[in-house]
Amino acid sequence: MTDDMKPDKELLDWVVQLRRWFHQNPELSFEEHQTQKRIIEILDSLGIENRKVAETGVIGTIHGKEKGKTIAIRADMDALRIQEPETDLNKEYRSKNDGVMHACGHDGHMAMVLAAARLLQERRENLKGNVRLIFQPAEEKLPGGAVRVIKDRGLDGVDAIVGVHLLGGADAGEIRYRAGPYLAHPCDYNLRIRGKGGHHMCPQECIDPLMIAARFISSVQTDIKTRLDPKCIYVLGFGTIKGGTQYNQTPDQVAISGSFRAFDDATAQTIEQTMRRNLDSLMEQHRNPNAGTEPHYELKVVSGYPVLVNDAKFVHRATTVLKERFPSVVDNVDLNLGAEDFAYYLEKIPGMFMFLGASNREKGITEVNHSSRFDIDEDVLGTGVRILTTLTLDFLDTPEQYIIKGT
Repeated sequence: MTDDMKPDKELLDWVVQLRRWFHQNPELSFEEHQTQKRIIEILDSLGIENRKVAETGVIGTIHGKEKGKTIAIRADMDALRIQEPETDLNKEYRSKNDGVMHACGHDGHMAMVLAAARLLQERRENLKGNVRLIFQPAEEKLPGGAVRVIKDRGLDGVDAIVGVHLLGGADAGEIRYRAGPYLAHPCDYNLRIRGKGGHHMCPQECIDPLMIAARFISSVQTDIKTRLDPKCIYVLGFGTIKGGTQYNQTPDQVAISGSFRAFDDATAQTIEQTMRRNLDSLMEQHRNPNAGTEPHYELKVVSGYPVLVNDAKFVHRATTVLKERFPSVVDNVDLNLGAEDFAYYLEKIPGMFMFLGASNREKGITEVNHSSRFDIDEDVLGTGVRILTTLTLDFLDTPEQYIIKGT
């Protein structure tokens, strides 16, 4: 098995400073221009071949001296439209971009992959193959930057891929994943219910879309449960409801938005079909001959990322390696209703996606991802670098342990 590449203090300080620079300079999906420029500058300084990809992303390649397989390690680049308040933790690196924040750990992901790249580049003479570095934009925005990376030939010649994602709410250093399906398939929906507006003094002449919306929200969950296996894992949520401008008027329409998530297409289709059946029934129930019009609705569902499926053979070997090197490895976690466009890569090539715990209660770091007060225990960055280099080197040394011959 490959020797462990433990980052020294100088590299650990470097990766922390990188993470803080990215945190201070967050950019939204497909707007990562300064982030892209900074990554290219660092790769150039390390002597790593690179090119732009997917508009604002970067692809780098470390060429080993010996011929062999190619493994990719991926970092996402984009931030979120969140205002970051000043806290006791972030005084030295709070976001300088008003209303934009790295609240999901992508700043740490870029820093970890760059630090891993530095270590691997330093020993490229001993590499039995190549390492592809994928700095991907727009993970947070459908249809996802991974689609563009693949379209721009970012996976060409790549045999396997690894992704490490920092996770708030989990203890720092804990590695979490599972073989097979892991993250969900998300769908967003926008619903508009149209009725007939009028004065509250004349309800007999109106069709109240607010009442229809209230009945839909209160009944659709039960309808879905009756149509799915009780063991089925899914979620349906309501995000916004907008309607009306005057307190004593029945509005003409109401708009609702939300999302649902499942682990297979059949479940997602059942959820959508049940929503439509429920709405069809409500339209019939709320017909009013005195209104001069019929109630109706428009439901638009946007399908998101596919189910993320970790390759079983890759995970089996990775688990053996990780458990020998790291103290906290959980390889059988429950299905996770989160979603990630890393799933598109795993549809093309074998590999795995894992979470790395980043919280530390003793340091007051407890917030989950997407919180305005999200932060990480920066000591975990070194763990992330070790995970990436450990799996990269072991894969290049023994690819037959990770992938089926011919894949």
